[in-house]
Amino acid sequence: MEKGYLVLETGDIFEGMLIGKKTISAGEVVFNTSMTGYQEILTDPSYAGQMITFCYPLIGNYGINHFDDESSKLHLSGAIISDLCLSPSHFQSVKTFAEHLEEAGIPCIAGVDTRAIVKKIRKYGTMKGLITTSPDQGLVKSFVHDPIFKTSMIDKVSVKNIKQYAGDGPHIALVDYGYKKSMLQALLNERCKVTVIPYSTTFTELSSLKPDGVMFSNGPGDPMALQALFPEVKKITEHFPTLGICLGHQMIALAYGATTEKLLFGHRGANHPVKEMLTGKVWMTSQNHSYVVTHNSINTDIFAVTYQNVNDRTIEGLKHKSLPIETVQFHPEAHPGPDDTHYIFETFIQTLRNAGDITYAATR
Repeated sequence: MEKGYLVLETGDIFEGMLIGKKTISAGEVVFNTSMTGYQEILTDPSYAGQMITFCYPLIGNYGINHFDDESSKLHLSGAIISDLCLSPSHFQSVKTFAEHLEEAGIPCIAGVDTRAIVKKIRKYGTMKGLITTSPDQGLVKSFVHDPIFKTSMIDKVSVKNIKQYAGDGPHIALVDYGYKKSMLQALLNERCKVTVIPYSTTFTELSSLKPDGVMFSNGPGDPMALQALFPEVKKITEHFPTLGICLGHQMIALAYGATTEKLLFGHRGANHPVKEMLTGKVWMTSQNHSYVVTHNSINTDIFAVTYQNVNDRTIEGLKHKSLPIETVQFHPEAHPGPDDTHYIFETFIQTLRNAGDITYAATR
């Protein structure tokens, strides 16, 4: 394997071995604490434009299979790992971690001290980084101006045309900011008819589809990059029962006048404890985001805070006090992670059935 380097905007340089595509790549360096699920993480569209540092030391030990991709392609800018397993052992494995990245054209640096990288990020926050074959100082100075840091990734990950999936249950319009396959599958498992629509779909265009409800998906980046869409989001939520997840949660809050802020190093992992405010129960959740809705910006006459992060008390969920609108910052579909909060999908679908007097024959 060829020698490579991870260069951080702080000037720190980490030497390792290049796997995957041997190319120079820039991205925002983040870390994920999940112990398993590297395939799902690699294929999560929310990582578009980012370089993932895997905290778990051994990556690739169960290979790559045909079932666990969360999207049809990889959108991340790079991967950073400690120990690479070249001989995976699992009956469903069809290729190695390194082969998967090479086929997708994604660079990865292995054999680096990921603990030191994570400590840097926890101290200084998520930062720009470069995977390269040479730590040339001129290159290091110029990469921080790479266009990738100024471009919204949502247009790259969202569908361009409407896609429909059959079902004899409630009809849900899924607004695609970069949705995960498991999110769609959760709805299809409940027998819903699902229409996946581009993120820029207007209220008028959506209304013509005659959905029973709307779900706003997860996605990459700063929600303020989509500020022009806030009026449309508000119109949609005022006319249709709505569930917002991750970026979708932030978009709905912003549409109603709230603000967001960027966390120092974000929430990325499969073990984030979230407290349900009504019951006091704590749920373990899967999360992947940099931005959160700020507490003092919520109009408490309109929204109630339904969930709160146990570790840092950030807002994890909202519920409109008069309209059927609910949002969560975490991922109830998980993958990877616990599916403790899958009931959120079931509750939303039951709301649609009640609201529209929808009936269908359950076959469970």
